[in-house]
Amino acid sequence: MFTGLIGEVGSVAALEQDGEGATLEIRSGLASALREGDSIAVNGVCLTATEVSDEGFQAQAMIETLERSSLGRLHAGAPVNLELALRADDRLGGHVVQGHVDGTGTVRTLRDEGFSRVLEIDVDPRLARYLVEKGSVAVDGVSLTVSALDERGFSVSLIPETLQRTNLGEIREGDVVNIEVDILAKHVERLLERYQEAHI
Repeated sequence: MFTGLIGEVGSVAALEQDGEGATLEIRSGLASALREGDSIAVNGVCLTATEVSDEGFQAQAMIETLERSSLGRLHAGAPVNLELALRADDRLGGHVVQGHVDGTGTVRTLRDEGFSRVLEIDVDPRLARYLVEKGSVAVDGVSLTVSALDERGFSVSLIPETLQRTNLGEIREGDVVNIEVDILAKHVERLLERYQEAHI
């Protein structure tokens, strides 16, 4: 489990893909806190460190992960948001993030608004239904608050701290980002579906 509070922005050293999935090599100072088998979120996707060195780590992404996320679009040198798994004695400073990306969104527009930057993100209606104004959403693994909704997706406002400490400061219009909606919304929907089925 994660909180959506990014520990470091690492960089992709290599990405190798074949018909069975992909192997990512990430350079990061967080490697000193990792052991083989540990979980780490890469742009919001929970991966398992398969090899760890002083300079970084390797992880594998299966086909399902590549189809649901933007990891397959990464290239050498690309910045990636990294978060170590939450420990039982850590503060839950963001919101509950599983690292199970629900899908991707596309940055429609971005604009400066005072000291903040507003991102408007298009998402599939199947994801949009779980979003509520002032609710939580993870964008590339960053815990954010939905500031507005529209017929195509949602908006988030990024403070300077977020722009400096994550790769969202380098985001551009047309970029594809990973989206994880609030797990509570999905559980409520499923419970209501079962309740309705039982009372038909």
